[in-house]
Amino acid sequence: MNKVLSILLFTITTSVIGQSIIPKPRLLKASGKNIEFGKIEITSLPKKASFQTESFQIKWDFLRGELIDKIPQKEGKTINIILALGYLPTEAYSIQTSQKQIVISASSYAGFYYGVSSLSQLLEAQKNKSCYEISEGLQIYDAPEFSYRGMHLDVSRHFFPTDSILTYIDMLSRYKFNRFHWHLTDDQGWRIEIKKYPLLTQIGSKRRETMLAKNFNPYKGDGKPVSGFYTQEDIRKIIEYAKVRNIEVIPEIEMPGHATAAVAAYPFLSCKKDTLPVATTWGVFEDVYCVNDNTLQFMFDILEEVMDIFPSRLIHIGGDEVIKTRWDNCDICRNTKSKNQLKNSNELQSYFIQKIDSFIHSHNRAIIGWDEILEGGLAENAWVMSWRGTKGGIEAAKQKHNVVMTPGTHCYFDHYQGPVDIEPLAIGGYTTIEKVYNYKIIPEVLNSTQKQFIQGAQGNVWTEYMPNFSHVQYMTLPRMVALSEVLWGTNVDYIDFLARLEHHKTYFKQQGWNYKK
Repeated sequence: MNKVLSILLFTITTSVIGQSIIPKPRLLKASGKNIEFGKIEITSLPKKASFQTESFQIKWDFLRGELIDKIPQKEGKTINIILALGYLPTEAYSIQTSQKQIVISASSYAGFYYGVSSLSQLLEAQKNKSCYEISEGLQIYDAPEFSYRGMHLDVSRHFFPTDSILTYIDMLSRYKFNRFHWHLTDDQGWRIEIKKYPLLTQIGSKRRETMLAKNFNPYKGDGKPVSGFYTQEDIRKIIEYAKVRNIEVIPEIEMPGHATAAVAAYPFLSCKKDTLPVATTWGVFEDVYCVNDNTLQFMFDILEEVMDIFPSRLIHIGGDEVIKTRWDNCDICRNTKSKNQLKNSNELQSYFIQKIDSFIHSHNRAIIGWDEILEGGLAENAWVMSWRGTKGGIEAAKQKHNVVMTPGTHCYFDHYQGPVDIEPLAIGGYTTIEKVYNYKIIPEVLNSTQKQFIQGAQGNVWTEYMPNFSHVQYMTLPRMVALSEVLWGTNVDYIDFLARLEHHKTYFKQQGWNYKK
């Protein structure tokens, strides 16, 4: 966080003004009498040349709509909104009011977007009043503590249509998340169109059924086929939708494990070369990608298309839960180890990830993977996503690699959030909204230099037991809202947060979003 911001006192008044904003602003002061108005109008935009491009015009039009179209106009005077350039950190903004105008200052589109978002929340809370009120001397100065503020969604276990993904992005953008981690491939379904390998979706996107509840042994299926994938056109539409909401979409293409759906489409990718069905149960499977030049070229081809679609700096490559039994008994993998002087299968995994890292780095991108990619040696340019607690993130930070913290203890929203006997079936665990709100992202064991490599955190939504999007919303809201304030760095008063959350529950209802009540 910018040093100037870090020394600001965190201040909030007991006035109604500001009590509805989540995440809570870093500095908010209100003084003077309230101004009453019924209409708003944007009368000034930044004049800087770089803000006058066609792509920015699309964004400005969107911001105008967020204020003018979404906030009901009432009787009364018009107050002017001025968007002004200011010397502020990239995602920072300020809001200042006077009798006739509201000035939102920022140095980037992200800052303006967040300023408009906060102002919108202030006005939304007054929708039922005869007019809007705002303090004549309102001052908000705000910026996030962490640069990576993410939410994840698994669409492999259950597929959700494009409109649902757009709604999910709306949910994220409202609470100032700036990364959407999209888990597109796994054992139970391949959900992204790859034109060079059409069988990935023709075969890999379809499974004959899904296991019932937790009936692993004996197995019971529901007899209902599951299918669905996103065309490249669908994905581009989603990326553009996210872009104007200041969200970067990060794709995840699982490798070298969680590969059953791909192997079902192209059996040559596995060590045994057997024809397999797309998985109908949950868990971890032995048939992973065989490590050889043909497999690597296959993955390079896929990643070429992925990077052509997704402009994101980061490409998530999974790397988790790789059972190495097949590798240990595979002549091809043994030959790869021998040829490259690799001592064991952990080093073979590292070799595979390093090859992928080099390829992605050659395209001016960077890989990010689950913390298992530390095993056997971390690839040179890799980011690490620490999910098995904080140990992996701590180790990566000590090695001077960027880290996103997402420990299962606090950031897995597939866990139960209430008593098991009254909650819908979940994968396990117990993560309450209070536990999420009190999460401390940066491990204290790190020194000041190492702490700088912790870029932020992410909430994960694995959908084994979420068969529809309404269920996804129920598991996500309001825990995601609590995490947004953690990532903003203003999670200092849980009781105050709960009071502000009440207004947002009303908003959930208005939007038709399901949530934990």
